[in-house]
Amino acid sequence: EVQLVESGGGLVQPGGSLRLSCTVSGFLFSNSAMSWVRQAPGKGLEWVSGIDINGPTEEYADSVRDRFTISRDNAKNTVHLQMKSLKPNDTAVYYCAKGLGPYEYWGQGTQVTVSS
Repeated sequence: EVQLVESGGGLVQPGGSLRLSCTVSGFLFSNSAMSWVRQAPGKGLEWVSGIDINGPTEEYADSVRDRFTISRDNAKNTVHLQMKSLKPNDTAVYYCAKGLGPYEYWGQGTQVTVSS
């Protein structure tokens, strides 16, 4: 079975940092591009970041560029999102997904709340 299990969400103050992780099983992770996508309260899905099969190529939404870093560890079938200088409008449910769009599989999502 296919599973994408996220972790690392929580409550953080503005300016703080948080590291999200997504561990994958059920498909060949090393042959899969991966994305992080988020949904803020009352808003639609927003693509945040993507990383290609080989890893060196990374892409970011303008809203998170220079603050977020995506990475992957193929030996552990895991993709990470390191988030720094968090802002209240980063508050959202964050999902990992297979692909760069369209997305083949989705994780369960993890809540990130940025509030003072």
